Amino acid sequence: MEHDQLIGLITIPLFTGAIGYVTNLSGVWMLFNPIRFVGFTMPGLKTVAGLLPRRFQEIPGLIRGRVGWQGIVPSRAAKMGSIAVDKGISKLGSPGEFYHRLEPEKIAEHILASSERDIHMLVEQIMQREHPQLWHDVPPRVKAAIHARVRAQLPQIVHAVTDQIGENIDQLLDVKLMVIKHLEAHPELANRIFLDIGDRELKLMVSFGFYLGFLLGLPVFFLTEAFHHWWLLPILGTMVGYLTNLLAMSLIFVPVEPKYVLGIKFHGLFLRRQAAVADIYAKLIADEIVTLNNIGTELLTGPRADRTRQMIETAMRPAVDRATGPARAAVRVAMGGKEYDAIRDSVAIDAVDYTMTPLGDPEFNAQQSALIRELIATRMREMASVDFQEMLRSAIKEDEWMLYVHGAVLGFAGGLVHLAIFGV
Repeated sequence: MEHDQLIGLITIPLFTGAIGYVTNLSGVWMLFNPIRFVGFTMPGLKTVAGLLPRRFQEIPGLIRGRVGWQGIVPSRAAKMGSIAVDKGISKLGSPGEFYHRLEPEKIAEHILASSERDIHMLVEQIMQREHPQLWHDVPPRVKAAIHARVRAQLPQIVHAVTDQIGENIDQLLDVKLMVIKHLEAHPELANRIFLDIGDRELKLMVSFGFYLGFLLGLPVFFLTEAFHHWWLLPILGTMVGYLTNLLAMSLIFVPVEPKYVLGIKFHGLFLRRQAAVADIYAKLIADEIVTLNNIGTELLTGPRADRTRQMIETAMRPAVDRATGPARAAVRVAMGGKEYDAIRDSVAIDAVDYTMTPLGDPEFNAQQSALIRELIATRMREMASVDFQEMLRSAIKEDEWMLYVHGAVLGFAGGLVHLAIFGV
């Protein structure tokens, strides 16, 4: 055997090892980068893409007729949110459990502490807007009495509101839609879920690519020596690239349940760390997604916001009547029944946002998120391995084929490069 030919054969495992390493390194990069689509729109491509099988239409580089790339995970942020709820969050707690874990009594106290000044301003603004002359003519002592009575009624109102929200939270809050909207608006969070909890496994996956590629290169070495066909290297390189990604992914998630062979434990690397992963996942979900602020925003702006607002308005209207006290009949006569009702309704409607605004307080959110974090972490540690694996893998499982194809293409290209350099 000629010296150059021998060198070419010996370098085959090194080349396949390099292919495995580059395949897994670039595959991990493709999973998460770029966060936003990078590319350009090509006229007519959307029509052509529409003729392709549905699976190919979902490739991030072809979405909506654009040429380029977006990381698989951020491009699927909305789908991830949906799966995260269906496979995980919904099993970790119901909307009612999340809300009650946030301690409605403390929520009410925080609203009261934050809203007293706002409610005073609200009454002033509404009275000046709806009936400026009458409010101007009201003696200061009467104004002060009205404000005092509104403040006196506020604790009862706020506690009634937080209690009613708790009783009806399953009808008022769509957790799935809340999670989907938040992840869609912040695709970087979808990345963080995987990068924070799977950092060790992803690094291992890249390193594993070289060793596995090297081992797979040994049979390629012998096959190439046994059958002297130029096309063997590109074809076998394709197989090496494909198998490297496939086996690396399997190493992380398979087997789902621990199995022992000759006393050696085999268990998906990711699944072995379920307790540690539970804490990291719970922190991300509690601090970034299922937060008091996001719940409050969804209650007031989500698809069921009209029910929330109606409920708070209904609770607020009697407060105006109670605030005027024994003088209510006289005030109705002085203002006119319709004007009085208009002011009462305005107070109730405008008070909704004032009542819920304090839920956005970052410091209060941080305090309450610890309670959600504890609930999620505890439930995740108790999850069956199959449910735990499904919760995290389902979001990318449908798109894993793209990583395998990517590996196959790089393997084919590596085989051609080796052939061009060494002629083997």
